[in-house]
Amino acid sequence: MKLLSVIIPCYNEDEMIPIFMEEMRKIEASLHKDLCFEYLFVNDGSSDGTLQEIRKVHQKYPNVHYLSFSKNFGKEAGILAGLEEAKGDLVTIMDSDLQDPPELIPLMYQKIQNGYDVVAACRSDRQGEPQIRSFLSKTFYWLINRLSTTEIKSGVRDFRLMTREVVDAILSLKEVNRFSKGIFSWIGYEVTYVNYVNRQRKAGKTKWNFFSLLKYSIDGFVNFSEIPLNISTWIGVISFVLSLLAIFLIVIRKLFWQDPVSGWASTVSIILMFGGIQLFCMGIMGKYIAKIFTETKKRPVYIIKEKA
Repeated sequence: MKLLSVIIPCYNEDEMIPIFMEEMRKIEASLHKDLCFEYLFVNDGSSDGTLQEIRKVHQKYPNVHYLSFSKNFGKEAGILAGLEEAKGDLVTIMDSDLQDPPELIPLMYQKIQNGYDVVAACRSDRQGEPQIRSFLSKTFYWLINRLSTTEIKSGVRDFRLMTREVVDAILSLKEVNRFSKGIFSWIGYEVTYVNYVNRQRKAGKTKWNFFSLLKYSIDGFVNFSEIPLNISTWIGVISFVLSLLAIFLIVIRKLFWQDPVSGWASTVSIILMFGGIQLFCMGIMGKYIAKIFTETKKRPVYIIKEKA
């Protein structure tokens, strides 16, 4: 009988832990002839009662284990910690808010048996999500799939069922700056998708806001595309050529038409424009340099304070 490791990164989800376990126990019972379940909660420095709730389910169920970080390191760290700790022949990553439907697991397992290495859950719609968030999300996927050689399918969540071979391949990537959606796509393997209708969380509030999603998107661009660096280079080249043409026209105008260029406002505007372009390009390069700096420091991605 194969062992299935269920990784659940948690941040301030004390309301959802008991509900999540209740739903998962139903799925576990339906697959008890084929799979043994191992639950691995990763408490990402929660400030509410999440750790206490995890301890309760750990005491109640012998197959529930957990890791608790010393502070909030982010979901990427939680995913990595879970993957490193998981012992299963099959591994899945799920959010505790039940927006990842547990009832998809039997279907995913069936597809794994059919020869696939990865079965990922994909939202067929974004019903119930704010329109501006849906628009920005679609724009992100549209851009990154044009700026990167690694295709990232829109609507696909971190919720996926993977073989041990795939998990080992993910763990072989030792980068500190991790963007799991890109890593999952980059490693390859035989992947298929199961579609489902978007659902709302059962309790609690989402921890993602506009700025955290924006930061996450920028990390995705930087980690899986060199195009922004190329863009900054071409902006510099085009700006230089345009400035040479402008200087040439000003000289011709002065020599042949005796028409001096007047107006400090236009001069200041041009200086500010090119200064802004330079700062923009420096910002792009600085982001890549910051990633290099983080990698070279070799700090751990997370620190475990408690484990059971």
